Amino acid sequence: MKALVLAGGSGTRLRPFTHTLAKPLVPVANKPVLFHCLESIRDTGVREVGIIVSPQGEEIRRAVGDGSRFGLRVTWIPQDAPLGLAHCVLIAADFLAGDDFVMYLGDNIVVGGIGHLVKQFAAERPAALLMVGPVADPREYGVAEVGAGGRVHGLAEKPQLPVSDLALIGVYVFSAAIHSAVRAIRPSARGELEITDAVELLIRRGEDVRAHVFAGYWKDTGRVDDLLECNRELLASIPPARLGSVDEASELIGAVFVDDGARVVRSRVEGPAVIGPASTVTDSRIGPGTSIGAGCVLARAGIAGSIVLDGASVSDVRDLHRSVIGRNARVRALPPQDGARRLLLGDSSEVVIER
Repeated sequence: MKALVLAGGSGTRLRPFTHTLAKPLVPVANKPVLFHCLESIRDTGVREVGIIVSPQGEEIRRAVGDGSRFGLRVTWIPQDAPLGLAHCVLIAADFLAGDDFVMYLGDNIVVGGIGHLVKQFAAERPAALLMVGPVADPREYGVAEVGAGGRVHGLAEKPQLPVSDLALIGVYVFSAAIHSAVRAIRPSARGELEITDAVELLIRRGEDVRAHVFAGYWKDTGRVDDLLECNRELLASIPPARLGSVDEASELIGAVFVDDGARVVRSRVEGPAVIGPASTVTDSRIGPGTSIGAGCVLARAGIAGSIVLDGASVSDVRDLHRSVIGRNARVRALPPQDGARRLLLGDSSEVVIER
């Protein structure tokens, strides 16, 4: 079995962060989303991985390399334009070479991994196995109609009258039968080759398409609020450690991971939280659900439920919540002039001032 990872999206819903950082490299619990995905694949025993990237994917190529750091062998597959998930299968045909394969959308995180999915496929040998999970509002997702024995009878994209609450999670396992299906379909109204259309064609042909119902935590990290929620969830599973230094005037409460070279001085850190390598936290209060990246500086700061990316600094600003602070960004307080606030913002930025 092989794996096909889709990492070519532009990440428009995560701008402005994705103006300068490839969407799959946005960190959750101080690890890029794509790395979580690759580790899940490795843990299934799959070793050959093809990664779909856009022409601007050089940053992703550098981060992943040849895959050896994950115990994988990576083949890079360029996609000139975002023409749909089924198009990714089409252009990866030479790499896949008729083998069974896992297709994993690179902005999805499945806590606990996908080993159970791969085992079910190996035991039942359907033409396609779709990972699905119950959601509160199926109208926001692709939805599977699942019958007896887990057979999938149909799919619907964001239906106004859902036939079930089982949403497509973004991880699939396919046999070679999918190749003729992606070659047979035509572009949708939005100009893309849809994988749901290809799966629907398999169903109409009488192929065995089944669902794997996943009851654990999963998240599409395509939006900031989802990114923050997923960060809190993953931090809860990280064991505490003190690889860096914590002075006697500081207090660590709960599961706090202080990475190598990090320093915590006269501060209170409440877990789950991660302080990244070579970061310094001084005279600050760090609340639960916060991950601080590498080389950050926090001084007289207060922040909780947030993500601080590498090289950022926060000084003399407290009561920050549910925030994402980009790489090398600076957040600082100055005395007000004439009772007014001053903002310095780059293009496509967003500021939320809660009252």
